[in-house]
Amino acid sequence: MSEQRQQSDEGRTQEAVSQFVERFAAQLVEAGMARMPARVFACLLSSDSGVLTSAELGERLQISPAAVSGAVRYLSQVDMVSREREPGSRRDRYRVHSDQWYEAMARRENVLTRWEGTLRDGVDSLGATTPAGRRLNETVVFFEFLQKELPVMLERWREHRDELRSRYEG
Repeated sequence: MSEQRQQSDEGRTQEAVSQFVERFAAQLVEAGMARMPARVFACLLSSDSGVLTSAELGERLQISPAAVSGAVRYLSQVDMVSREREPGSRRDRYRVHSDQWYEAMARRENVLTRWEGTLRDGVDSLGATTPAGRRLNETVVFFEFLQKELPVMLERWREHRDELRSRYEG
């Protein structure tokens, strides 16, 4: 059997994992992420450990060290992966965290606050009664709504996640 078709202990093939990585990466690209960071993120997300070295990422994705470096630099800057030192080595490894999506949503709160302030200034600049000012104001109200609902939703998620994890462990 070829390496691509070998099955793991869990019954999945490397080919199936690769297909998932490419499919999910394509969806991330459609949502606006650059292609290489999307592939690297999907690869890390699909690894059991959630941790891979640059060499492992390059091998799994069949990409150059430079492509891995650029992708992880971007993913680190947007807090989607963290860089850590491999114990007893000078090699870096990259980690995607289990709470990745939760953390990303929690950080969005700060972004929404900044956008909301800028949009309020825009309403003042454009005039609240102009079509553009009304459109910006509706966006401000939408962001206010998100700011109010997001913490409640995230708390409900934490409770749900904890219950889910207790089922894994129990």
